[in-house]
Amino acid sequence: MREPGHDIATDVSFALEELDELVGELLVDHAERAAREARVVGLRLGIGGQRPETLTRVGARYDLARDRARQLYTKAIGRILREAARSDHRRIDVFAHRYPTEAGDLRLVRTLLAETYATDTDLAAMEWSYLKLRLAGHDQTDARRVAGYVMQRILGWQKKTASILAKLHSPEDVVDDLDTVLAGTDWPDGSPAPLPTASARVADADDDGRGRFYLAKAGREVAYDSALVARLLRTLDASPAVAAFQEEPAALTYRFAGEDHVYHPSVAARLTDGRTVLIDVVPLGRIMFQHNRLQAELTRAHAHERGWGALTWTGSAIGTEQLRTRTVDAAAEQRIAADLATGPYDRLALTAVLAETGLDLLDLAALVLRNDWRFERLPMRLSASPSPRPAPRRPAASRSR
Repeated sequence: MREPGHDIATDVSFALEELDELVGELLVDHAERAAREARVVGLRLGIGGQRPETLTRVGARYDLARDRARQLYTKAIGRILREAARSDHRRIDVFAHRYPTEAGDLRLVRTLLAETYATDTDLAAMEWSYLKLRLAGHDQTDARRVAGYVMQRILGWQKKTASILAKLHSPEDVVDDLDTVLAGTDWPDGSPAPLPTASARVADADDDGRGRFYLAKAGREVAYDSALVARLLRTLDASPAVAAFQEEPAALTYRFAGEDHVYHPSVAARLTDGRTVLIDVVPLGRIMFQHNRLQAELTRAHAHERGWGALTWTGSAIGTEQLRTRTVDAAAEQRIAADLATGPYDRLALTAVLAETGLDLLDLAALVLRNDWRFERLPMRLSASPSPRPAPRRPAASRSR
């Protein structure tokens, strides 16, 4: 994995998000024949920019044992790969270019690890790696081997981190990065409510797919889903300005796109100055997605009801406020705004306009947040407002400026 202080901003890109979208398209096609299988895959991988879920939690949604959920997932992936191979779709070329069959194992592992960290998908790192490699044309044996190496690296990092933490005894042994993390916190008025005394996440709290380490301030082993979350927890545990914390302190329920969801913000921390802050981890490249923005608003409302500060932490020195004030080419912003006034972009139109204007993913995120545009996934769709819009338009010569 990346070093603990590595800024996620160096690894985010629109191309990386397109991979998620392309897999999502395959999943939508598969759902026409086997809806439950497709849903299991979508939940496990976190398709659409959401967090991957443990097989225990996926199974609980459908009253299935963990092993049965795994069987359904494996069956669906096999069918999706066969369908993709038969369709000979251009999607295969995209994956083949990014993960060429002639590339060595080390190069592939490094690429896949960087993508795992940038997308906060450690829970399903082996499954994601295998699927990407198979779609790129790697045979089953090679894909399993490289995906296994990716998982070994992650498990090795987890073991090393737990060992280091067990040996820390004094403030001089750690780096206090709390001020950087808390920059951009939205603080309310009023006295904060007490911290919960237990995690609200119960369905898969002891799932063996999650990482674990002992943290002194908690006085126990704490589970985490990704290196980004682990990095945040380590920072809170190390800082003398943090008195206590509780991971996943709330279960927020809501309805989105016709489905019910349960969401667990990452951690609540009580500071030595008496304030409390609720922090949720959303990787920088995915902070603009409508679903994640909705969850951020839910987190903020929940926090402020309790007199807590609210923060979405991106794994980067670049946060929500830095994106909102990011300098973006004015002509490009005006062009996109004018286009969106007549109808939304789909993925192909969005890819085309980014190529023509030279904007990158963070520029796009800045425009989405600043203009309060709506960026949806599955299918990818950028529109000027949450109101229903006509079908997404395709790029055409008449749209060129």
